[in-house]
Amino acid sequence: MKKMLKGFTLVEIMIVVAIIALLAAVAIPNFVRYRKESQKNACISNLKQLQTAVEQAKMQGAYTGASTDIIGSTLYIKVAPKCPTCNSYSYTLPGADEDTAVPTCEKSSDGHVLPDAPAS
Repeated sequence: MKKMLKGFTLVEIMIVVAIIALLAAVAIPNFVRYRKESQKNACISNLKQLQTAVEQAKMQGAYTGASTDIIGSTLYIKVAPKCPTCNSYSYTLPGADEDTAVPTCEKSSDGHVLPDAPAS
């Protein structure tokens, strides 16, 4: 009598691999886009936190344009926030007018700016 072999054929395995490849081709670009968008939103959130600290320091007359005025264990922000993509922010005043000063990110060309701040 003939024994019945059990298992998957090569065609069945190739179909499963093709389906997985198709799903990956759709999912990976979306994942990259969502990751980039979430990093941008985290950066904007950090910029808002920095702007709030700068405004508080200005109201109390303690801001001279340096990060040492707002970041420290007893100051407005305990630990300096970091951009998820470039790891740095500019805290210094961009111009002579202190009322329009905003913290900036190196990735401002990618949308890493405060919503009401001009893009550089």
